[in-house]
Amino acid sequence: MSVRLKLTLSYAGFLMLAGTLLLTAVWVFLVRGSPARILAPNPADFRRVFDPTNFGPSVFAAAAVLVLAFLLVFGLVGGWVLAGRMLTPLVHITEATRRAGNGSLSHRIRLPGRRDEFRELADAFDTMLARLEAHVAEQRRFAANASHELRTPLAIMRTLLDVVRDDRDRDNGELVDRLHAVNTRAIDLTEALLLLSRADQRSFPREHVDLSLMAEEAAETLLPFAAERGVTIRTSGDVSHAVGSPALLLQMTTNLVHNAIVHNVPERGTVWVTTSVHPQTVVLTVENTGEKLAPQLVPTLVEPFQRGTKRIHTDHGGVGLGLAIVNSIVQAHDGTLILTPRAAGGLRVTVRLPAAPPRPGS
Repeated sequence: MSVRLKLTLSYAGFLMLAGTLLLTAVWVFLVRGSPARILAPNPADFRRVFDPTNFGPSVFAAAAVLVLAFLLVFGLVGGWVLAGRMLTPLVHITEATRRAGNGSLSHRIRLPGRRDEFRELADAFDTMLARLEAHVAEQRRFAANASHELRTPLAIMRTLLDVVRDDRDRDNGELVDRLHAVNTRAIDLTEALLLLSRADQRSFPREHVDLSLMAEEAAETLLPFAAERGVTIRTSGDVSHAVGSPALLLQMTTNLVHNAIVHNVPERGTVWVTTSVHPQTVVLTVENTGEKLAPQLVPTLVEPFQRGTKRIHTDHGGVGLGLAIVNSIVQAHDGTLILTPRAAGGLRVTVRLPAAPPRPGS
């Protein structure tokens, strides 16, 4: 049975029950003092129902049958109409679901009327469609950018191999070095894509992690690279415990510090890495000196393959997935990522993660 038919039968059944109880109560008062027996209505009694002078228990039984018959018909018809009106919003929601199933994510229900359970369901469905549409669009852009980025090193390698094939007498030492560099870049890009996918799937074990130790380890690892570029790394802060994957959180911190070193002033640049503890969260902040950034550019830096003000490939420019990976790791740990341009130039990146609950016995 359809939901509408079930509701109709429910309305009619409830109306019949209420009518039966009411008539039973009237019957009890009518036959009080008379022998307690149930009188079956006579066919002739139905013609006497509308004659008040002939009203008695037998006539009342006939009237009760007529009333119950009327209530049954009225309950079925009225219940069908009311159920149809109440279920109308579900028709719109079902239609929107079918469109979404067919690939149309731009349709919205926008259910009118006062706010009730159906309106809340429709609004929640519209919100889900909007997020799903944005996610699909982001994935399409990501796939297009990833294809473009992977195609570039592969095309370079094919060109270099063609040169080697066409000129076998030349010294190929330089070509081999270039092939090695391009191949390394392609491998780095592939590994970054795999890491990004792993973070998005949230398929990792969780344990207590001290962000201050992550900051010190990332700074120590990148210290030689920073020294080559004339950048000073300064770390400070409190012990900050979060719950998550040590490998992913270390990768997040390393990406932030590496990004701060690369996008810095040529000489005498500085990177500040600090951690702090708040009532419900722990905070990791990485900021650096550098070029002034336009406020409208900053939000786009977390998109894949965005490299600050220029989309250029440098020796240490990374693969364009640094902040995209950071954003995915932060989201996988139920945190927030805030990017703010510094007034003097450079970028301030703030990561807020839920604080780890106290360990038993601590």
